[in-house]
Amino acid sequence: MIGVQLAQQLREAGLTWKPALGDRFAIPDRDLDDEVFVLSNMTVEVYAMPEGRVIGFNGTTEWALDDVELDETVWLPREDQLRELLGGTFRTLRRGPAGYEVTIDLLGEERAFADGTTEGAYAAALLHLLAAAGADEV
Repeated sequence: MIGVQLAQQLREAGLTWKPALGDRFAIPDRDLDDEVFVLSNMTVEVYAMPEGRVIGFNGTTEWALDDVELDETVWLPREDQLRELLGGTFRTLRRGPAGYEVTIDLLGEERAFADGTTEGAYAAALLHLLAAAGADEV
């Protein structure tokens, strides 16, 4: 999973989030920086009961945070989402000296982006694409 800082860089570079079930997100700057939330239509929790552990299905969570504005959150895209966002530019994912390396082809020029995690390598490639798209708009 990418970290909040890298996710914020993606957002600042122009990545927009269309929230969907299963998406992970964080709420920075509200003393929740280390918490990862998942969009769900139901809360499922494991409880320890005298007869053993049970899985409880809850419609709502009783919690002080009733809602939060979308612009106060930061999307933490999964590996598959990052790969999909690369679209037709994505060429390969392979192990490299720095961990993982993603290769993209942008207008006939191949570029490789390395990171210790697959998500980090995909995110680095996506940051490059977003920067290139932003440069085209100027």
